[in-house]
Amino acid sequence: MAVRGPIPVEFGQVFPHGAYVTSEVEPMYGFVDGQRGAQQFDDQDRLLWQITVLDADPEAKGASKSVKVKLAAKHQPIPPAPVGDNPFPAVEFEGLSITPYVTEVMQGRFKVAYSLRASGLRSPKPATGGSSTSTSNGSQKASAAA
Repeated sequence: MAVRGPIPVEFGQVFPHGAYVTSEVEPMYGFVDGQRGAQQFDDQDRLLWQITVLDADPEAKGASKSVKVKLAAKHQPIPPAPVGDNPFPAVEFEGLSITPYVTEVMQGRFKVAYSLRASGLRSPKPATGGSSTSTSNGSQKASAAA
């Protein structure tokens, strides 16, 4: 097969209605003999982190509304702050990729699932084209383009 590894995708393809942060950015740990080990790294020696987001798609149901996204970054990424009265900050992911895999749901029954990975996160771009604050890889910077 010609496709190997993660498939790059645009944020809007995966979250056309947006996404909202519902957890802290947490380290991803490996396990050895059932015991939690050290934080995991990717193949480029970046630490692996995980964040849970709410998919704002009104047609998403049940467990599919809550999605975990893995982040590969040298330092812990900082999610954007909530805006206004919204308790959940809106977020966009940079360098987003999707990896399909097959998982067993019941004995002898399988389904295709997807793993999402990103290289950073930021506040959504304003619709009017102004600048936004980026928090990719835990650093603050002005960003007009991704």
